[in-house]
Order: sequence, then structure tokens, then C-alpha cells
Amino acid sequence: MTNEEQQHDRWFVPAGSRPEAGWTDVVDGRIEGWTHTGLRTGSVRDGGELRLPADAVERLVVPLAGSFTVSYDGTTQTLDGRASVFEGPTDVLYLGSGTAATITGAGRVAVAEAPTGTVKPSVYVGRDDVPVELRGAGRSSRQVHNFGTPAALDAVGFIVCEVITPAGNWSSYPPHKHDTLVPGQESNLEEIYYYECAVARGVPAPPEADPFALHRTYASDVRPIDEFRQVRTGDVALVPYGWHGPAVAAPGYDMYYLNVMAGPDPERVWNITDDPAHGWVRQTWTSESIDPRLPYEKESSR
Repeated sequence: MTNEEQQHDRWFVPAGSRPEAGWTDVVDGRIEGWTHTGLRTGSVRDGGELRLPADAVERLVVPLAGSFTVSYDGTTQTLDGRASVFEGPTDVLYLGSGTAATITGAGRVAVAEAPTGTVKPSVYVGRDDVPVELRGAGRSSRQVHNFGTPAALDAVGFIVCEVITPAGNWSSYPPHKHDTLVPGQESNLEEIYYYECAVARGVPAPPEADPFALHRTYASDVRPIDEFRQVRTGDVALVPYGWHGPAVAAPGYDMYYLNVMAGPDPERVWNITDDPAHGWVRQTWTSESIDPRLPYEKESSR
């Protein structure tokens, strides 16, 4: 593999390519050039468990599908979870830095991480307390669950949220960046996108249907990056810097992604700069309505 190919592959983690200690994938600072954020994804079944070591990282436990029990510091917390990521928000559990934990139950779970030596109290955030935002309009409509943003969670450094985008819509759009600190205008945050895709609600599909979405990242300055990926459930796209977006839900397939952001800035805030070639698109939303398929909430069947 050439150096150019290695650089290209560094920012994309195919599902199952970084397994460790029972986890399906572990993304952390052992990836060259990756410093401020981390992610673990895994499945629990048949009485099994997943363990979180007492590392100097803050964490947010996010049920993707199923229900779980998290045991830590002599405490047991039940996470009711959800049947799938397309059934609206879930309850989550924040674990302060240095907290070891054991996760049991049945289903798939993600754990957002960020290194820090500062310890905040662990806290449970119930589903009903998760701020739900309908963002954009028309074919740029999406649903955002802000369970790990500064307004909802007292964390040290990371910002965590998840986004549901109905089939055929564009998300993370207009393309934007947060790779240079400009106080009050732009933050310096690296970002993780963990993806899931599924046949759209109410759409009949044959057994061979292959849900997918598209992810784009490109250079905003002299630092080279050029990522245009077809993504499927379990894939992870890393954004160390640069313009990123759109994330596109293909027709016929709904798209979900979990975002984990953190950086070296003294303030925990998400300030962005739009790509000037496309930022004008935001103005068109004032004449459009939110996609009537939103919000996505719990339903009896898919």
C-alpha cells in the first residue's frame, strides 16, 4: 500500500475493522493524527457483557438497538433504549472520566469518548429529557437528538448528538467546517460519524436490498483530505479537519449517524463556518417546510 493510500484509508473505518476486547470497533488516539475523540461500538447477547476500562476519558453510553444495564461505581443504571436508531431518541448515560463500567443486556450499543483528566459526575439522561430538533427544510430536513450537547449535558469537552435523515434527503448540509479556532465564530473540533442505514419506513423492499448512504469530506486549507465514501451500517467516517458534507440518504434508504466532537479549544461550543460556495442554500429554507415524514418516533413495526 502506498503512503497516499494509507493517508486515504486512515479517515475511514469499515464496520468490524478495529475489533478489541469484545467490541466490534474501537476508535481512539492510536489512529495516527487522531487526538480528541473516541468511539466504541459493540453487541451484547446470550448473557454476555462489554467492559469499559477505568481510562482517563469521559464517556456517553448510547443504546442503538435494545436495552442495557450499566454497572459502575457500585451503581446499576438501566437504559431502556429503543428497537432501532430510527425510533426517535434514546435515554443515555454519561460516565465521568476514570469510571470503569460493565454493560449487559441485549442489543447494539455505542460509547462516545473524549480524553480528559477532569472528572464530572456521572448522570443519566432520560429519553423524555432529550432535546429533539428538526433542522433544515425540504430535502435538507433532518431530525437531531441533542442528548450530549452543552444545553443538555454537563460534560468536560465532548459534544455528542445523533441525526436521522429520511430517504432521499441531504444532511450535514451545506458543507461546513470547524477546524480553526476563531473565538465567537468557529470552533476547532475533530468529528466522528458513525453510520447506520435501513430500508425507509413504509417502503416494500426485496430481501437483497442493500441500504447505503454517502459521506463527503474535502480540504478547507493546505491540509490534504479528499473523502467520498459509500457507507453502510457500522461504518465510521473520521473528520480531522476540512469541509464536510453532504451526508446523503439514498432514495429508498433512511440514514442515521452518531456524531462525537471534541477539540483543544478552551470553550465547549460548536461554532461552524459554511463553505461559501454553498452556504447560501440555507436562505432557501425559509420558503420550504420541514419534510412531513419527520419527526421519526417509535412505531410498532418497520
